[in-house]
Amino acid sequence: MQLPILTAAGKIKKDGIEVSDAIFDTELKPALIHQVVQVYLNNGHLGTKAQKTRSEVRGGGKKPFRQKGTGRARAGTIRSPLWRKGGVTFAARPHVSKLKMNKKMFRVAVASILSQLAREERLIVIDPLKIEKPKTKEIVDYLKAAKLEGNVLFVMNSLTDTLALSIRNLSNVDLFDVDHINPANLISFDHILVDSNAVKKLEERLNA
Repeated sequence: MQLPILTAAGKIKKDGIEVSDAIFDTELKPALIHQVVQVYLNNGHLGTKAQKTRSEVRGGGKKPFRQKGTGRARAGTIRSPLWRKGGVTFAARPHVSKLKMNKKMFRVAVASILSQLAREERLIVIDPLKIEKPKTKEIVDYLKAAKLEGNVLFVMNSLTDTLALSIRNLSNVDLFDVDHINPANLISFDHILVDSNAVKKLEERLNA
C-alpha cells in the first residue's frame, strides 16, 4: 500500500511512499492495544513512594501524660497514627511491579495502531525537515500550510538540536526518535508525522 507524503512546503505529493501491508494495513485489535498500553504505563512507574510507620517516626519514646486523671484519652506515644505528625498505619513501601509483555505482542499492537491511524488519515509521511536555525515560527507555518490542527507528534529518523529547539515551546507538538516511539504516545496524538527516512527503519523494527 501507499501512504501520502507531505512536502516541506506543506503540500501532499501525488506519488506516495510504498509501505508494508503487514505493518500499515492490519486489522484493529482493541483488546491487545489496551493490554499493551496498560503494561507500558505500569512499567513506567518508579515505585519509589515511601512512608514511615510509628516505629520509624522520630520521637515518641516517652508517654506524653499519665494514664488516668487528665480527662484525656489514653495515649502511649505522640507518634501514634492518630496523632498529628504520627506514623502511617499502612505505610507505602518502595516496590517493583513490572508486568511482562513479549516482543510479538508489542509489535502487533504497534502495527495495529499504525494501521488504524493510516485508515483515519492521521498518519502522514513527511519529507525530512531542514531547519537551519531554531525557529518555532517555521514549525507553526508548516503545520498551518498542512492544515493540521490538534496535537501533533513528529517521529524522526534522527533528532537534531535545531528541530528540538523549534518544537519545545509548542504545547501541542512533540518530537520522538523512531526507536523510542511507544503505543501510549501513538494513541495520544491527533496526527502522527513520520519522517520518510524513518518509515523503513520502523518497518525493520516491527518485522525483526
